[in-house]
Amino acid sequence: MSARPYVRSEQEQRQVSIVPVEAVSGRPADTVEPVVGGPAPLAPRARLLPSLAAVYRAQLSRARVARIPLLFVATFQSVGIMVLMRGVVDGGDEARAVVAGSSVLVVAFVALNLLAQYFGQLRASGGLDHYATLPVPPAAVVLGAAGAYASFTVPGTAVTAVTGSVLFDLPLTHLWVLVAVIPLSGAALAGLGAALGLLAPRQELATLLGQLGMSAALLLGVLPADRLPEPVVYARDLLPSTYGVEALARTFDAHPDWAAVGLDLAVCAAVGVVSLAVATRAYRRAAVR
Repeated sequence: MSARPYVRSEQEQRQVSIVPVEAVSGRPADTVEPVVGGPAPLAPRARLLPSLAAVYRAQLSRARVARIPLLFVATFQSVGIMVLMRGVVDGGDEARAVVAGSSVLVVAFVALNLLAQYFGQLRASGGLDHYATLPVPPAAVVLGAAGAYASFTVPGTAVTAVTGSVLFDLPLTHLWVLVAVIPLSGAALAGLGAALGLLAPRQELATLLGQLGMSAALLLGVLPADRLPEPVVYARDLLPSTYGVEALARTFDAHPDWAAVGLDLAVCAAVGVVSLAVATRAYRRAAVR
């Protein structure tokens, strides 16, 4: 004799159906996971400072591997210019201008020239698409790369400044001002280089603009201002590296005018803020195309 299947009564079904979900899951109802197949929540966007630190470390590691020979070239170039100028410059304001201009030229070579080439190549090869897929703010990408390239110039700039001071018998007392000159002039020149590389429509044009910027820093920074024609002096005032050169050159005096030094560094900082903001905006436009 076969057993009859058990069928729940209507009252039992009602009792089962009214059991609250939190009694089954052990969690409040508002914490129950959504139904599978619904839209998954997006991950929170990375914050600026941790993203900036990560990009800075990655770019600095890359620069150490790929850019050390170029840093040696930049330092050797600046030292060679000072040795060449030693034969025609005895001392005084001309010697201060030569040493200060050659020191800041190392920053211009790396932060302006190489960074313009890097962003130009990154844009032409589609490398910006990689950064666009990461949950990293655009400002972190630009500031991290600019900071890494500017930091990479510290050894070459310090070696050039010390060598030039010894070569031209200038005091070494106030060379600690390089602690402010390198990052501020580096920010201004790196921001300019990044903006040129991101705004240039072609990679070749970005390379050309970077080379022209470095050449301008060489000709207008190393040569004393009083030896230049008046129109060229106005062009010199428009170059961000000029104010880093002036700040460093003033510190070779026995009693430097620190107010003027601070004003020159403030101009470098202001140019750095503006140029990095322009580069960040250019990065946003280039990454979404």
